[in-house]
Amino acid sequence: MYSIILSLDKRQLYVFGDNQMIRTYPVGIGKDATPTPIGSYRIIDKVPNPGGVFGVMWLGLSIPKYGIHGTNNPQSIGKQVSKGCIRMHNKDVLDLARMIPIGTSVTIRK
Repeated sequence: MYSIILSLDKRQLYVFGDNQMIRTYPVGIGKDATPTPIGSYRIIDKVPNPGGVFGVMWLGLSIPKYGIHGTNNPQSIGKQVSKGCIRMHNKDVLDLARMIPIGTSVTIRK
């Protein structure tokens, strides 16, 4: 059983398997004007090669129009630059997508 915790302050995404942290990834998060929503969600879909600014993978969250995705702008990782989505390096989001199933819980906290 996998779960994801995202720390907005640390700009890190943590992956847990059987209650042990097994991976950590740096992320980009929402700007002050368009913040990443705090709360508990689930991964509802996986869309490879979604096009546009979403890099190589889109992992949709159970809150409409928000997701975890790759980026064609790797310099944005670690910064507050998005419209609320969580950006990852393309290689990292592919690694994450291979590991976690649809339905995985995602907790976003300050």
